[in-house]
Amino acid sequence: MARGRPSRAAARRSEPARSETPQQDSDDEMVDAPESRADTPKEEEEDAESAAHGSEEEAAPSERSPSPAVIQPFPRKKRLGRPPKNRPPDWNVIEPDNTSEGGTPIKRKRGRPSGGGRGRPPKGGPSHTTRVPIDKEGNMMDVVNDEVDLPEDEEGEQKVDKLGNLMGGRDYRVRIFTIKGRGDRQYMLSTEPARCCGFRDSYLFFTKHMKLYKIIIDDSEKRDLIDREIIPHSYKGRAIGVVTARSVFREFGARIIIGGKRVIDDYYVTAAKESGAVEGELADPNDRLPPPGEPYNKNQYVAWHGASSVYHTGVPSVPTANGKPVPGKRKVNITSANWQFEHGSAASRFNSNLSKLRRANLTGVYDPQTNLMCYPKVTQPTHARWEEVPVEESDVPPLVRRKYLVVDSVFQQPPFAGLGLPGPDGDFVDVGINGIPTLDDEDKKHMKPEELEAFAQIKREEQEWRSQWGGENTDGARAKPKIGFVGVPV
Repeated sequence: MARGRPSRAAARRSEPARSETPQQDSDDEMVDAPESRADTPKEEEEDAESAAHGSEEEAAPSERSPSPAVIQPFPRKKRLGRPPKNRPPDWNVIEPDNTSEGGTPIKRKRGRPSGGGRGRPPKGGPSHTTRVPIDKEGNMMDVVNDEVDLPEDEEGEQKVDKLGNLMGGRDYRVRIFTIKGRGDRQYMLSTEPARCCGFRDSYLFFTKHMKLYKIIIDDSEKRDLIDREIIPHSYKGRAIGVVTARSVFREFGARIIIGGKRVIDDYYVTAAKESGAVEGELADPNDRLPPPGEPYNKNQYVAWHGASSVYHTGVPSVPTANGKPVPGKRKVNITSANWQFEHGSAASRFNSNLSKLRRANLTGVYDPQTNLMCYPKVTQPTHARWEEVPVEESDVPPLVRRKYLVVDSVFQQPPFAGLGLPGPDGDFVDVGINGIPTLDDEDKKHMKPEELEAFAQIKREEQEWRSQWGGENTDGARAKPKIGFVGVPV
């Protein structure tokens, strides 16, 4: 039945019973029944209507009786509209326990439930609940002595005892400690082995390794760790998670040991060999081992000793770039379909960069020490000579020849590269290989006749090229230095 106007049966129930006998006034004031804010469900309302019809039929003989009618108190409904300024004493009297005598279900209150602020858990319970460990099949695993109950390995038990103390001269890369009320068992702060093994935080540490059991310590245990300076005083309001050192060693083996070596320092030796681990290889090559005789720095994985950027208040964790940021290199995922295209594109870009650098060198490089512009050696001439062109071979008009000096520059290159400086003194001036090298008789014996003929032809062309030019004094325009008495040029 939809909410709205009350039904006729409810209206009849709210009216007082009428009788033929005159009503006797009483000095006692009528007492209102406790008000209930509960709504009557549809089924109960229909039952109430049928019960009302039955009560009316049973009440008919009583109406004819001469005895005075007894007025029963009825529950008053909540008044509608704005309440008056001067309320009477009996205005909307509500029973303290807010219950109904007739067994009517209590109406659900609207709004937020009573308690703390937004999202805050009720006081008295732990702020963090510990997740129950589950195996690969989804079955719950037992937790014994604050760690997951796993089968033991005979070789691994010789490297660590039941309390988590390492044997055989081994030591952990992170700090270990005992907790008040938990005996001599060794524990670690969950954030330290997480950072040591390459995880960003302890959440991923426990998510990726389901065999580790996270323990949230209470306030008394936290206070004891603060007094022992294991955690700072600012951690008193945080949820501190710890894990047993033995379970961490079983899970990570040599990775949690200082200078740990695969198979030798692993708990599960058989599993390490089956995974292809090389015995004696360093488990973490990036670990910074101290020199002999110095202690290992276990504070490098502690948050308030520099492992976390939260405590670096003076310097930002990420350096800010001044000006417009430089666009990053475009990354392309190499697949079997595009690797040839990407390989060719990379080679083309590399060749373009080389050509750009070579063109930049052609314009010269300034040398601040000598205040000179330096040019590549292969672009500069080494010899020069003047040759007068006969009149018969020149196409310059005679009038121009008589009044002007016409100079034509002709650049002559060797027949092939690698001939070095020309002239008879080229071997003395040039450094390195100058021209075609000479061969010994033993090398010539191992050559074929056609190869010897080709080599001889190249040597003849080289000799012809060199004979066209003079030495450094004539064609090189190099003056002969004057040597003084002390042997120094003057």
